[in-house]
Amino acid sequence: MAKALNQLGALEAVQRLQRRELSAEQMARACLARIEQREPDVRAWAELVPDQVLAQARALDAGSLRGILHGLPLGVKDMLDTHDLPTRYGSSIYAQHQPAADAAALALCRSAGALVMGKTVTTELASYQPGPTRNPHNLSCTPGGSSSGSAAAVADDMVPLALGSQTAGSIVRPAAYCGIVGFKPTFGRVPRAGSKLLCDSLDTLGGFARNVDDAALLASVLLGDARLLDLQDVPQPRVGMLRTFQWRHALPETREAFEQAASVLARAGAQVEEIELPAQDCGLVQLHADIMAFETARSLAFERAEYGGQLSPRLMAIVEAGAAITAEENQVHQARAQLTRQRSLQWFERYDVVLGPSTTGEAPFLDQGTGDPLFCRVWTLFGFPTVHLPFASGPQGLPVGLQAVGPPQADHRLLGIARWMHRVLSQRD
Repeated sequence: MAKALNQLGALEAVQRLQRRELSAEQMARACLARIEQREPDVRAWAELVPDQVLAQARALDAGSLRGILHGLPLGVKDMLDTHDLPTRYGSSIYAQHQPAADAAALALCRSAGALVMGKTVTTELASYQPGPTRNPHNLSCTPGGSSSGSAAAVADDMVPLALGSQTAGSIVRPAAYCGIVGFKPTFGRVPRAGSKLLCDSLDTLGGFARNVDDAALLASVLLGDARLLDLQDVPQPRVGMLRTFQWRHALPETREAFEQAASVLARAGAQVEEIELPAQDCGLVQLHADIMAFETARSLAFERAEYGGQLSPRLMAIVEAGAAITAEENQVHQARAQLTRQRSLQWFERYDVVLGPSTTGEAPFLDQGTGDPLFCRVWTLFGFPTVHLPFASGPQGLPVGLQAVGPPQADHRLLGIARWMHRVLSQRD
């Protein structure tokens, strides 16, 4: 049976759009129909203006090809400014906020021809207070945070691609809970101008797709790397399996996925070994949390001073904890992070990729919050590129997977390895 247009992968859709076999308006109408059908339940969107979308789609159809994303529907996390849509950052403080310009990352996508479908829900100022979005696999469960709407929209076939951001685990965790591919590039490779900054040394823009090739397509625009348009498998890689010091928090479904991956990849020809961690690295999760709190307190100084009563208790607690950390203490934290980051680069002399948990397990129920970024914090602290690979399920039938990690600036090679691993792991049966 042929796929509905809204179910097409990004690469397949864009090829048909480039050949004019499919119009941007047809693609937009299919996605809007899916949104109309499912949005009352999933609640992935913070702002939708269908008439505006269709007008822009018709303009794309009437003109010449704009670029490699020509006519492709795109969801935009509501932490990125849009000149033609409100940008509220998931906070009542910004209920009337209308930017004058697009965020740089979004401008790159529009220049490549992307069709912005709307703004996707984010948690409060990209922190931990949940928005209204539900997990499309089970409406009683969280889609994760803070890129909740972007992940849910891609997982539910509302759009083929969506932009997100990560300060702790805000791309990888929702990708894991929603069962899609989430890609966090090397820190600093995607411009952050025009995105609401939470932590200057941590915030990274990336995105969501339904497979690695589609993620690479989006990354090619965000990173300006044409090599990603011709992504090739990197078969039989050297894989370092990393349980981390937080392994005791991994639920049975994550432990099983870890063991399955090691076995399946080894049978497919990968060289698989477990990584031994030095004892001095046991406090890195807390180190990330301290740096994040310090920088959040400074970034949200205005909101705290002028609108403190509109911040959630949990976010205010983080801000107050960060304000109590001195500049000298933060310098010590940053120096320790840099030292450990340099030492961890030695792993990539022995391994092509590191594979480890993305989350503790399946998506928790809504009343338990957006989930714990525990297994993502260190990779965000280091600024290494990561990609979540969905391939398993847990006891409730919800998605489970692992994240692949590469050395900085090796995004292209990481995605090539991830492409091969995802194909092998998805076909394991």
